[in-house]
Amino acid sequence: MSSVRSRENAPVKVYGTARGPLARLADPIAARARARRHATLFGLTGATTSTRILDVGCGALGLRALAPELDVTGTDVVDRPEYPGPFVRADATEGLPFADGEFDLAYSSSVVEHIAPARREAFASEVRRVARGWYVQTPARSFPIEPHALLPFAHWLPVGLRRHYWRLGAAGSWEEISLLTRGELQALFPGEIHAERLFGLAKSWIAVRPVS
Repeated sequence: MSSVRSRENAPVKVYGTARGPLARLADPIAARARARRHATLFGLTGATTSTRILDVGCGALGLRALAPELDVTGTDVVDRPEYPGPFVRADATEGLPFADGEFDLAYSSSVVEHIAPARREAFASEVRRVARGWYVQTPARSFPIEPHALLPFAHWLPVGLRRHYWRLGAAGSWEEISLLTRGELQALFPGEIHAERLFGLAKSWIAVRPVS
């Protein structure tokens, strides 16, 4: 499998908005990693096709790109007119328009690192409130390649130096992204933390609270 596929069976590029040869090289690797991550979803969470799932920060396709048969509602901070299913525009850091425990599972992939550290507890509190279980993935700060710019050690530099270095990478426009440690993710989502590894190193952390 060289790419993630949407419900129309068309390839969905993980680095579709990135630029240059680094993005072209990284895209099939990232797509395979995302597909493997999806394969662990059911085993780690106990989810089934009848599980009600909220995809927080869903993007254009989100979880539906991998599993259109699931009962998934998407939510994001901007409108997603192309989203192929139920969608609600909302900012989880300001409150989600759902009842307590309305969903069986909250799913969030590569979202929390884009949220300012001061607002992450509000984000996590809402995710924990609206769902009885969760599956929250984020790139590991300890991994030596910054996953957005695809530059070695970029995320370990002070912001001033990182901003200049960022121009050499695949991400294009600057975004101040703060990757999380395992402990930081666990503080937001208490419970199980699983490592997604590449070359023996933790590439991502996944916080899990099973549905049952």
